[in-house]
Amino acid sequence: MPSLYEPYALSDLTLSNRLVMAPLTRNRADEENAVKPMTVTYYQQRANAGLIITEATQVSPDGVGYPSTPGIHSAEQVVAWQKVTEAVHAKGGHIFLQLWYCGRISHPSLLPNNATPVAPSAIQPEGDAFTYSGLQPFVMPRALQTDEIPGIVAQYKHAAQMAKSAGFDGVEVHGANGYLIDQFLRDGSNQRTDQYGGSVENRMRLLNEVLDVVTEVWPAHRVGVRLTPENSFNSMSDSDPQAHFGYFVAQLSRRGLAYLHVLEGDMMSKTRQVDYRALRNQFAGTYMANNGYDRERAETAIANGDADLVAFGVPFLANPDLVRRYRDHLPLNEADQNTLYGGDEHGYTDYPFYTESTVAEPG
Repeated sequence: MPSLYEPYALSDLTLSNRLVMAPLTRNRADEENAVKPMTVTYYQQRANAGLIITEATQVSPDGVGYPSTPGIHSAEQVVAWQKVTEAVHAKGGHIFLQLWYCGRISHPSLLPNNATPVAPSAIQPEGDAFTYSGLQPFVMPRALQTDEIPGIVAQYKHAAQMAKSAGFDGVEVHGANGYLIDQFLRDGSNQRTDQYGGSVENRMRLLNEVLDVVTEVWPAHRVGVRLTPENSFNSMSDSDPQAHFGYFVAQLSRRGLAYLHVLEGDMMSKTRQVDYRALRNQFAGTYMANNGYDRERAETAIANGDADLVAFGVPFLANPDLVRRYRDHLPLNEADQNTLYGGDEHGYTDYPFYTESTVAEPG
């Protein structure tokens, strides 16, 4: 049976194991939305993962949705990310950049010229935006005009080019968690009547167009896609996720992508109504599972063929040596909830590696 700890051939890359560091927003970029030197250390410490997927990284200033998140659209950002990729590669690791456009999950204070956030439809999400002045209610987004969408697609292509210049091994298109592409995919947020709304074919059009241009820059086997069929985070819903995402996955299967990364279930309620094994069976390539996996559950998923790779978020955040700890059944550090978002090195690069003495919390 396959093992979580054995090497895995991800197309033309050989991963040292099947554990993936999931994308984790940490809100520690500088004023120019470039990663800081401490981020180099953070990712290098975790290069023991078979694959690292970076924190979500906006493709343009228009795609920003949170304070202090990194971008991949300026020369300064590329230079900063180059230091990260060089550090990870020096440790023998592999790293993909996650491409992100937040859409309606933003706030005018975060956007150029205090612009109104955009979405497929003018449907206001419930909840609050994180801004530099604290929580503020989400505003009513502006529905994108049809002729505006090619401009957004072009931003993804430019970001993919910049990611290649920064030395990444590949990119992941973020089509999940209630951000712009997911807003188009799911019918709870997409009520358009043009070629980008209505049918599953139309709702997938933006994702297809983004993948078309990204795979002009990267070979398809270096491009992943992340989906969340039933996650309600960011005020999301869909009338029939099994059928709709079954269609999306079957179409993605034809592209020869690096992998399909699926957040299984609803991270807000811990429920599951979708048959993820059925989705996995509809995708001919590498299937990466995510959401609430621990060591035992991940080992079982790999052994049973329910997944080829398993992505871990908080466990990697708090345990830079997670692969060793899982493999050798060692105790884990607990994550410091107070330092998850924003701040300095505390709760970021000071989580201890395992020693035979004591396993301490950061700080």
